[in-house]
Amino acid sequence: MKILDWYILKRYLGTFFAMILMFVPIGIIVDLSEKVDDILENKVPLDVVLSYYLDFTIYFANLLFPLFVFLSVIWFTSKLANETEIIAFLSSGVSFWRFLRPYMIGAVIICVGALIMGMFLAPRASQGFNDFKYSYIKKGRKVQQTTNIYRQLNENDYLYASNYNPKQKTVTNFTLEHFEENALTYKISARKVTYKDSIYELRDYVKRIISKDGNDIIFRERKKDTLLPFNIDEFTPVTYVAETLNYMELNNFIEKESLRGSSDVNRYKVVAYKRWSIPISAFILTVIGVAVSSMKKRGGMGINLAVGISLAFVFIFFDKVLGTMANQSDFPPLVAVWFPNITFGILAIYLLYNAKR
Repeated sequence: MKILDWYILKRYLGTFFAMILMFVPIGIIVDLSEKVDDILENKVPLDVVLSYYLDFTIYFANLLFPLFVFLSVIWFTSKLANETEIIAFLSSGVSFWRFLRPYMIGAVIICVGALIMGMFLAPRASQGFNDFKYSYIKKGRKVQQTTNIYRQLNENDYLYASNYNPKQKTVTNFTLEHFEENALTYKISARKVTYKDSIYELRDYVKRIISKDGNDIIFRERKKDTLLPFNIDEFTPVTYVAETLNYMELNNFIEKESLRGSSDVNRYKVVAYKRWSIPISAFILTVIGVAVSSMKKRGGMGINLAVGISLAFVFIFFDKVLGTMANQSDFPPLVAVWFPNITFGILAIYLLYNAKR
């Protein structure tokens, strides 16, 4: 690469990481100030708190990644413009598209890093972040369905339970129905089911095999150990389960939940689509940032930052509102996730064309 490329690339990446190093400690301090009373009251061990804030750092950085990219580009590009360095570059015969190249290289580097983080690191951090929150800060807060559960396991099996205890891995008033060609073939019921060492222990077990001639066969046992066609940990997923799965696990999970007819499939799809849309936003926000801040303006960096922050909040507003619509209605998750990127992509092209002129 040329000297120009290295100069801009180092400023881009340096400012981006400086933004993270500046805002993450602020986020930690704010979060700690809110939770310190609960931490002391629950006597949370120091190593658990430190582990939580390591997860919090990754979770927080991944959550605000697009904003960090956008502010970084606007910040250092505005400084270049105010010091007339951009005019010097362009006056030396460098085209605006050539000037834009190191920004795109930087965006690729950050995009790849964000992709790896979103696919693998952030899910693990999200698991630790949420486990800590619901174990110590929001103890007793309901994060999954535990009463009157009805689920379709696959094309043939349906289950019902009146109560489910995820900590003890027990189910009460359990019923499993198996259908073939839309006809009930057998039904298993039990007063209580306990899961241990991959085996289900059924108390007051009853199995009724449905006969076409009306002479049903009934088996009864006081206690029976057996296998059942479901994993107890997937009985009723916690509300944040999609955030804790890596990309391959998440796709498999969505496929299973779709077959089961889960009402939360849209919520899971939003999380899956964002694993790709957030890194792509690095390119779009980089282009908008360059277009907004590459020209010297009256008012200096303040005007550029004001415009940039306003656009960033509009982007976040669209992302959050449409994501909520997809979670709570039949609004297509793909449209909800990609609409902000497509809209701001068009805006980026328009601003870039005017900036080039």
